[in-house]
Amino acid sequence: MKKFLLVLTVIFSLSVGFSHADSVESKKPLIAYVGAFSSPLRDMPPTQVDLPPGNGRGIYIFRVNRDTGALTPVDVFRLGTSPNGLAVNAEGTRLYSTNETARTGDSKQGTISAFAIDRASGALTPLNTVRSGGAGPTDLHLHPSGRFVLVANYFGGSVAVLPVLPDGRLAEPSDVKTDSGRVGPVQAQNAPPGSFARSGHDRTHAHMIQADPAGQFVLHVDLGLDKFFIWKFDDQKGTLTPAAYAEVSLPPGDGPRHFQFHPNGRWLYSIQEEGSTVTLFDYDAATGRLTSRQTISTLPPGFAGTNFCSGILVSADGRFVYAGNRLHDSIAVFSVGPNGELTFTGEHWTHGDYPRSFQFDPTGRFLYCCNQRGDNLAVFHVDRKTGALRFADQYVPVGNPSMIVFVDLAKSR
Repeated sequence: MKKFLLVLTVIFSLSVGFSHADSVESKKPLIAYVGAFSSPLRDMPPTQVDLPPGNGRGIYIFRVNRDTGALTPVDVFRLGTSPNGLAVNAEGTRLYSTNETARTGDSKQGTISAFAIDRASGALTPLNTVRSGGAGPTDLHLHPSGRFVLVANYFGGSVAVLPVLPDGRLAEPSDVKTDSGRVGPVQAQNAPPGSFARSGHDRTHAHMIQADPAGQFVLHVDLGLDKFFIWKFDDQKGTLTPAAYAEVSLPPGDGPRHFQFHPNGRWLYSIQEEGSTVTLFDYDAATGRLTSRQTISTLPPGFAGTNFCSGILVSADGRFVYAGNRLHDSIAVFSVGPNGELTFTGEHWTHGDYPRSFQFDPTGRFLYCCNQRGDNLAVFHVDRKTGALRFADQYVPVGNPSMIVFVDLAKSR
């Protein structure tokens, strides 16, 4: 009997311990970080950055209500270098930002910053800042290995690989590739009637870079050249070499801006800034080859005038694709067919001006839109069955927001 009671006591103690631990974990916050176009700070040396004025103040930190999607301001990590692009490592312990400067000291380069994330509060501690390998870094992604940061330098027309050191700091670039080729025409082939969407066909402009899901290849787009570049990636040296199928051209002047893989890894969707289109590519993971199969407008039938596309997002279940329209100020929604082809199902006003990017929360129940010129974020409910968006009656003031990312502090490291 004593042994029986002892066993019960141990089981009860363990269950209480687990319940307490689960309760503590569930109370840990979901944190959102918002990067913004920001003016140089007054106490910065005047030669350190070369930027247009921005209404932001750096990286904004919010606590997210998991039930309503509401954002509560926590802090702002002040940066005057326009941290417009953000990426978080898989463990949620490090955050990296592009600083879209065109000049750092005497060098015509931008910078990338690394931060440690406090797993209790979400606070940021700077680790280091390194040069990005080109002017105006605008996009960065972590390689699936977590050991490299991949950077696209818009004004430099280059891409770079930055090794991640064991403590999360960044090393100087292990490789830099500069785009070259014939710049496309200022008038996009697929632009809507009456469009004056002319933004990046003055020179080379590397706009986005990302590894494929396996990390074997790295892809980047150059808006000015209307091209995809595909690289074989050496994950030991952190270097890029041209793949067997190293380049893919898009329609002249259309301006590929961003892209995202479908969860199955076999399809890739690219959004064209000046052509206002989304293109479906078949992706061969063995060779890195891209083959275009469908191109569809991001705008409703009959639209005429100027529009600049921005971000593209694929739902976690792979059933829907979302495309951003600036000036039209909408998010287009497409359903994904069994072979990956898209069908336009509708569009939703962004409740703001110039939607630069948007992102789901970790559950996929809410979508947050960064309205760059509207100086706000708008929050939407996501209908998981239809893909439709419904405004959640929530505006969040942020000066010139560019990107939002999330870290769930309740998840184990």
